[in-house]
Order: sequence, then C-alpha cells, then structure tokens
Amino acid sequence: MTMRFGSVGRAFAAGIFVAAIAAGAAAAQQRFPSSAGELIVETVASGLENPWGLAFLPDGRMLVTERPGRLRIVGTDGTLSRPITGVPSVMARGQGGLLDVALDPAFAENRLVYFSFAEPRSGGNGTSVGRGRLNEQGTALANVEVIFRQMPSIASNMHFGSRLVFDRTGALFVTVGDRYSQREQAQNPANHIGKVIRIRPEGGAPADNPKKQGWAPEVWSIGHRNVQGAALHPQSGQLWTAEHGARGGDEINTPKAGLNYGWPVITYGIDYSGAKIGEGTAKPGMEQPLFYWDPSIAPSGAAFYTGPVWPAWRNSLFVGALAGQMLVRLSTQGEAVTGEERLLTNIGERIRDVVQGPDGFLYLLSDDANGKVLRVRPAR
Repeated sequence: MTMRFGSVGRAFAAGIFVAAIAAGAAAAQQRFPSSAGELIVETVASGLENPWGLAFLPDGRMLVTERPGRLRIVGTDGTLSRPITGVPSVMARGQGGLLDVALDPAFAENRLVYFSFAEPRSGGNGTSVGRGRLNEQGTALANVEVIFRQMPSIASNMHFGSRLVFDRTGALFVTVGDRYSQREQAQNPANHIGKVIRIRPEGGAPADNPKKQGWAPEVWSIGHRNVQGAALHPQSGQLWTAEHGARGGDEINTPKAGLNYGWPVITYGIDYSGAKIGEGTAKPGMEQPLFYWDPSIAPSGAAFYTGPVWPAWRNSLFVGALAGQMLVRLSTQGEAVTGEERLLTNIGERIRDVVQGPDGFLYLLSDDANGKVLRVRPAR
C-alpha cells in the first residue's frame, strides 16, 4: 500500500513540533522534542566542505567524504585528519564529486574501503565505484581500482545517485541517477541510467542478478530517478531506498530483482515547469512506491534504527531531508510504512546522510560549505 503525507503530515501528528534551542544551552547543542522524549543535537565536528557519506571504523572513528574530492577520518574527539591520499580525481561540479563511502563487510581483516564518485571521462562523466586498502595509519588508500562505471558517460553535472550498501550475501548495491537530461533512459534496461545496480565486491555481476533479456548484467531494477538514500531492513535484509522526485513524488521503494519502478512513465510529481510528467501515477507492470512525499522534502541518506537507546524506534527508517532541512522517521511494519514523524524541523541544516553509530545514537552530515557531523542523542 502506498502512503502519502503532505507538508503538515498526517501520521504521528503529535510528533511534529516546532524545535527550539533550550535556554542556556551551548551554541553547539540544540534541543528538540520528539515522540521518544527530548532530543539533543550536538556538533561532533565541523569544517567539512559539503560532506556526503559517513562510515564508522571499528574503533569508533568515522570515514567522511567531502564532495570536492577529499576523504578524511573524524576522530572520536571531532578532530579532522589530513585528506587520505589515493582517492582518484573527481568531477566536482554541480551535484558531482566524491559521494558515498562504505567498509567491506570483512574490513577488520582486509581493510578495504569502497567509495562512489563522479568520474571525469572523455566526452562526459558518470558515477563510478572504486575501492582501495586503507593503511594501518589511516593516511592512504593503496591498490585503488575502479570496480564499476555507469555507462554511457554523459556530459551532465546532475543526478549521480549514489549510495553503496552491501547485502547479506556480500554483493554491493549501487544506486545511480538518471543524469537529469537522460530521464527517458531510466526505462532502458540495457544501460546504467536511472537504475539500482548490484555487483560483486571485485566488480562484475553476481550470478543471481536478474539477467533478463536485454538487461545489462549489473542492473538489478529500473525506472529510478535519483536514489540518494539506501539501507537494508534489519529483519528481512531487503533493500529500501529513498528517491528524489521532481516537484513532489519523492519515494520510498523496496527495489526487487527485475522490476520496474516507473520513472519517468509514472510519478506522483510534476516537472519543475509545472508540466505533467509521463502518463500518470500508475501503470500495469510498474511498481508503486511504499510511500511518497508531496511536496518534496529532497530525501538523502537513510538508516534503519536497531539500537538500544530508543527501543520504541527500532525498525524505523530515518531519512535526511535536504530542502526540507529535517530528519524524518518512518515507522515500518514488515514491508509497509505505517507512519511519519518529522524531527529537528527547525535545525536549519540540509541533512545529507544518516548513520547509526556504534553507541546507538544517530549521526548526521550537514551539507554545507562548513559542513558538520552532528550527533542525536536523548536528553539525560
């Protein structure tokens, strides 16, 4: 069942509050009400230029990407390392640059780090995925190789995706955008435009990918616009995604092998000009979203909550909002969204990524020239 909530929300209405900074609170700490009690948002680190992706190292430090092309380690005390060497050149224009980062499931043994980036190429650019081995000092990536390239290359600064999520078999999901100017190609399964991709850690298609006639072997699902949030459901292991619409029509989907998610034939949004897009909101053979937003919130970054800090929020999907400048909690039951709660609505930050930390708190990246790592915890 598809659920829709407009700008005022309908489910969890009591949880949608106007946030305020508590009297006497430190400048780096804000207080916000929520359905699980008061939330404290504190700045862990600042001085990051448009941070995009975050991954926790086993020792509690964080790997953070900066869109201009830098990868840094953020210490537990908030200190920023010098940029890690070995990152390839990126096309840092428009929405392009160094994007997501993920650790190999066996990182403790192999120290492999995966990252997505807008790769400059002859005649254009595209979303690529690289991997390299992080040295023990945390200063360099060695043996860096590109394991996936979105094809064809397009001369565009828009809609690169891109999130990286390992599934429970060890395969890697990669979300890639429709490049904005190529949206009709999201329906062409022979290329990588507007798709969810699934590859082996060393590159190439896993044997259990759809491999339907006319489909590129790396393609998992088609008909996507610009997926910038992705996470595995903690119980089912199913991939859930948060996808940008145009004006309206931001979507939550659960992309499954060989299925078509409709863009740009069906959508709940309209074009930026106000013109209609496609044929309507439904068509046989095309999947409906589990949930959509109208007006858009511009979702980016997603994480399921599994920790002990907020037991009532377990299995909720948290989604960052860029234009909406807030954190959204979606309650779930099986493969259904059962409600929405809008949090941190007066935070004044574009939330680019959401990650659950090893301490059970939520960590956010703010997309700004002076971007921050923010920690969300309960008031004590």
